[in-house]
Formats: sequence, C-alpha cells, structure tokens
Amino acid sequence: MQQRTLGSTGLKVSRLGLGTMTWGRDTDEHEARDQLIAFSEKGGTLLDTAAGYGDGASEELIGTLIGDVVARDDIVLATKAGISRRSGERVLDTSRGHLLTALDASLKRLGVDHVDLWQVHVWTDEAPVEETLTALDLAVSSGRASYVGISNYAGWQTAQAATWQRAVPGRATLASTQVEYSLLARGVEHEVLPAAAALGLGVLPWSPLGRGVLTGKYRSGTPSDSRAASPHFAGFVNNYLDERGRGIVESVVRAAEGLGWTPLEVALVWVRDRPGVTAPIVGARTAAQLDGALAVEDRTLPAEIIDALDDVSGD
Repeated sequence: MQQRTLGSTGLKVSRLGLGTMTWGRDTDEHEARDQLIAFSEKGGTLLDTAAGYGDGASEELIGTLIGDVVARDDIVLATKAGISRRSGERVLDTSRGHLLTALDASLKRLGVDHVDLWQVHVWTDEAPVEETLTALDLAVSSGRASYVGISNYAGWQTAQAATWQRAVPGRATLASTQVEYSLLARGVEHEVLPAAAALGLGVLPWSPLGRGVLTGKYRSGTPSDSRAASPHFAGFVNNYLDERGRGIVESVVRAAEGLGWTPLEVALVWVRDRPGVTAPIVGARTAAQLDGALAVEDRTLPAEIIDALDDVSGD
C-alpha cells in the first residue's frame, strides 16, 4: 500500500487507515485480529482508535494485539481524547486536566509508552482553546505523543487552532484533522479543507463510505447484520437514507457497474484521491468487509466518472 506524508510533517502513513470504533463491542477479538492481520499484510500502517470507543474497549483490544499480531514499530498508532462517559452519559471535556488524564489511561489500555498521533476528538466551548492546545504541547514534550491533531473541528476552529500552534516557536504544530468526508458529506470542502491546506494539516476522512450507505447495502432495506440494524448506530446511518442519499447511491452503483467495480470501491477511491486527503479511515465489522476496502489499492477513477459524481453529490 502506498504511503503518504501526514500534512507538513515527516510522519508517513498508509493511504488507507483502519478504524476501530466497533472493536470490543460489535467486533470481537477474533474478527479484530483477522482485520489487523489482513490490513498489515496489505501494507497498511495507520491504526485509528479513541478513548471513547466502547468506553475504552477498543483500545484495550488493540493492546492485546500489539506485539502479537503486529509489531509496535510496524503501525502508526493514533488515538483521541475528549469524549467519555460518566454515569452512563456521554460527556465532552477538552480541559487540559481531562485530556492528559485520558491520554495516560489510553496508554495504559494500549500497553504502550507513546502514541504516534494523539487527537482532540471534538471542539467544546467550555474549555478555552489555548488550554486545550496546551495539553497537546505537554503530550509531545513529555514523549507521550509524537504528533498531534484535531478532529471534528469547523473551518474557523481549524484555522484558529492551527494558527495558535504556529504562533510561538516550541508549540506542537498540528499534523492533521479528522473529519467526516464522503460523497454524502461534502460540507468540509467549503472551509475545513482549504484551512487544512493553507496551514499544512493532513486530512483523515472518517466514514468515507457514508456510514456504510454508499456500499449500496441499504438500497432494498436494512440488512439484519448492518449498522442501521444496531441500536448503537441506527440513528447514525438513517440520516443518509433520504431522497438525496438514494440518488447519490444510485449514481455510485451505475458507475460501479460501468467499471466492473463494487460501489464500495467507487466511493472509497473517490474520497481517497480528493485534494488534501491523506488517508480515509475505513471501519469494518468483519474481516470480509475489510477485504473489499483493501482491494482498491490499484484503482483509479476515470476523470469523467469523478466529474459525474461531483455533479450529483455537490451542494
């Protein structure tokens, strides 16, 4: 698998990342092991998780696989902090104290002394941005993180955070931003992607398959083993099962039929090769599902297909 440089840093990552949001909950240890083996055998290196995934279960599972399935030095280990649960309720906290405590807990669950990329999972108004960013500085200066980034920031938030970190020598400059980006979610093209390009941030799209909708699996209903059938993700997926979504999916299916590809391959290659994108983060429930994503390495969309998909999915 080809490697790409993350933003303006020297960190190189595979041009597809492996997402682990369902690991430890909907994806068990055996499936996770099979996914990581398949990903590594194809040359994949970027492994993305978060403290909030399964309330730490994803990180714990990864910790059991590092050194067993894959060597620590063979992966780019990325995690996030800022979303957690307290008394069963989802809590957003980007204060310096919470973030650093969460980082230490992540390192313990992962069984490592540092992560390669540590990201603030979400923006909040409760903590001053300069306080949040100080946590990133401390993570790098203490050796607990090699690089730092942000996630789910709006365009102006991205620009503010990245500029703040560049303003004074010695601060940890931002390496990346992780945002939702797919044919069904192109809003980041207006401000986030230009800000990232101007300030040297690599872009890591999450849900590049439109929360699974762009695979075409929901064209004739909701499969019983799909995310839309899961109590955890039904609302998450249903947002794209509307008239606009159906029209885009049908265009993807037609393009796939004409190329002899799968809809998954068309949708994933489209976002992987967008300007500014470093590596889409692909999440799969099973190793069989992941195999479909790993098959795109040698795929390139013809210009006329890209133009047609741009037209049908644009605002």
